[in-house]
Amino acid sequence: MSFSALDNEQQHTTNLPERAAPPHPKMALAARIALVVLLVAELMDILDQSVVLTALPAIQESTSAGPTTVQWLATGYSLPVAIGLITGGRLGDLYGRRRILLIGTVVFTTASLLCGLANGPGVLIGARGLQGVGVALMIPQVLATLHVTFEGQNRSRAFGLYGAVLSLANVLGPVMGGLLTEADLFGLSWRPVFLVNVPVGLAVILLGRRFIPESTAGKADRLDLTGMVLSASAMVLVVFPLTEGHIHRWPLWCFALLAAGLFLLGFFLRHQQRKQDSAPLVPLSLFRGGQFSGGLSAQLVHGLLCGLFFMTWTLYLQHGLGMSPFHAAIAFVLLSLGELAGATIAAKSSGRFARRLPQAGALIASAAMAVYGLQAGRGQGDLALVAMTAPVLLIGFGLGMVSGPLADMTLARVPHEDAGSASGLFNTAMHLGIAMGTTLTALVFFATTGGSPDAGLNRAAFITVLWWVGGLLALMWALMFCLPKQATVRAD
Repeated sequence: MSFSALDNEQQHTTNLPERAAPPHPKMALAARIALVVLLVAELMDILDQSVVLTALPAIQESTSAGPTTVQWLATGYSLPVAIGLITGGRLGDLYGRRRILLIGTVVFTTASLLCGLANGPGVLIGARGLQGVGVALMIPQVLATLHVTFEGQNRSRAFGLYGAVLSLANVLGPVMGGLLTEADLFGLSWRPVFLVNVPVGLAVILLGRRFIPESTAGKADRLDLTGMVLSASAMVLVVFPLTEGHIHRWPLWCFALLAAGLFLLGFFLRHQQRKQDSAPLVPLSLFRGGQFSGGLSAQLVHGLLCGLFFMTWTLYLQHGLGMSPFHAAIAFVLLSLGELAGATIAAKSSGRFARRLPQAGALIASAAMAVYGLQAGRGQGDLALVAMTAPVLLIGFGLGMVSGPLADMTLARVPHEDAGSASGLFNTAMHLGIAMGTTLTALVFFATTGGSPDAGLNRAAFITVLWWVGGLLALMWALMFCLPKQATVRAD
């Protein structure tokens, strides 16, 4: 099955004025179904990261889980994801992206069923780890398949919808988790949070097998097993202390593990240099020129500011403003609506504005953050949802304009045979950024509040966070100068 871009050769592109872009036919029905299936696979991953947050108190109560166990319900999921994304991407290049996507979906769906049936915290943590393994196989195939399957305006629309799904899932996850838990469907309490993945996963498997086209690298080399072990070990040594350090107040072993991880990462890069002519795990040719490197760096900063902002915003709404979980959920919905609008604009632009669109989004979000900070700085303990509606919508609108175009332009010049590796690196940058952003909350937010629910302390800490987020948005805006200034279209 072909949707006009299934060959394994790199597209030849040239910079042309916007008016020179040739018209493209409408997307075929089979391509639309394949796109929906791919986006649902991405949605399951992002939702499952955040949907558990609002269900944690119920999980803790029913399983008698301690604080460390609760922490590992999140860490046990994120670690396998961060560790396995690069390898998962390369597996898709070598053995078929649809095949690896479906295998990952089977693993994820089975693990979700085990989570829903778990009768103790140990089984639940193990099943969460298995979910992470499934996601590490699934997610690199989504971006890689979008990259090699769609072209022209259809490609830009596909990546725009990818950004919309990403934006929606990030903020709707906690809301969905709270609603499913509170509904107590069939007396199952928190279990539907995981069980809902089972029918969705089965649909992805059945429809994906029928409609997603298979694609591989032009030359099917063997997997670099040494590189896989080195990259996985380096990611463990970096991500684990970043995730756990703030809980244990940064003991010496955290810094020792970080140093060992950075050393091993350098050794991994050295190994990859020697393997460039014989199936490397990461083709270093991706980093020639600034487009991929700049886009990857911008994605890392994007994850960093999301990890810092969303966690502290939740605490500010409930502790700083005294909102109930329900009213805090409404604030998340407002942000979600803004993100959906911004992502829709990005999808409809079909890539015509190149880097100017995500850069404009970063500036809009930064200006809205400043307005929101001025509101919070007035010391209003009863700041109403109505008063914050405009800045929150604009923050979401700006962020929604970033995700899809950033992915599209970062991967635009990646050869099709390296699409999986590039997608794995791109997703790893987001997950690593979120881990770093979560770590930064200990230095920027909790250093002021000390974990206290005091309203004044939480408001003051959140205002400091907004300054940091504004600086990160400015850095992301600057890094996006590495992306194309003009839209690239396929040469005749």
